[in-house]
Amino acid sequence: MLELNNDGIPFEAQIKKQKTLFILGASATGKTKLSIDLATHIPAEIINSDKIQVYKGLDIVTNKVAEAERKGIPHHLLGFMDPEADFSAQDFCTHVHMAMARIIDNENIPIIVGGSNNYIRTLVEDPRANFKANFDSCFLWIDVALPVLYERVAKRVDEMVEAGLVEEVRAMVAPGADYTRGVWRAIGVPEMDDYLHAEKVMADEKTKKFLLEAAIERIKENTCKLVDSQLWKINQMIHELGWKLHRIDATSVLETSGEEAVEAWEKVVLEPSLAIVGDFLEGRE
Repeated sequence: MLELNNDGIPFEAQIKKQKTLFILGASATGKTKLSIDLATHIPAEIINSDKIQVYKGLDIVTNKVAEAERKGIPHHLLGFMDPEADFSAQDFCTHVHMAMARIIDNENIPIIVGGSNNYIRTLVEDPRANFKANFDSCFLWIDVALPVLYERVAKRVDEMVEAGLVEEVRAMVAPGADYTRGVWRAIGVPEMDDYLHAEKVMADEKTKKFLLEAAIERIKENTCKLVDSQLWKINQMIHELGWKLHRIDATSVLETSGEEAVEAWEKVVLEPSLAIVGDFLEGRE
């Protein structure tokens, strides 16, 4: 039997839940950008929920947001783990709860953003953590039509190569490394093994060029497979777990470039997201 107060309201119902935001989506959809944009409009701090971005090093491969792009917004669980350490879903939950406590003490809203949906599912659904009883959550899902997203993935891999992906992997990873541990699991590392080995044995330039091109193509293919897996897990959240996700279609943003893309982002992603978050924070959702 529920214990009631003098007004007949259950004591349990008087507990005010803390507000938290989640930004979900496949790779290359703009999750990080949206989290930072939102945090410039509301008092918020960002918690990374990408299980590879928690590790130190390989910033290009893991696509960590650069300090200069964070607009002064505090980021948590980003680049703090030893590259070879294990970091389980339960470890993630423990660190998220600690980060959320600090953020709430600062009177800010936690924004949890990243593509590791199994970790997010564990955080929200684990009955031992009682997350749903303590937090009122709003879920934003940035979605992009698959053909457009696959093209964006390929372009982003090319941009990462231009930014120094090959040099970064060469500097940190030895051929034949254990690609089942830590940051070495990141897409962009195992795929480079044949090329790194060819460099080590001083293969001819034609062979190295062939192996490098093959590695880059595998990175693109494996990232597209990751996208498929991420979307499958998001659909599980909706259809099996009953999560209410606010879908934001960002396809038109990726179909354009330059100033047109900036305008499209503001109109079709940021403005609707701000409206949803405003309603959520004001209790109108």
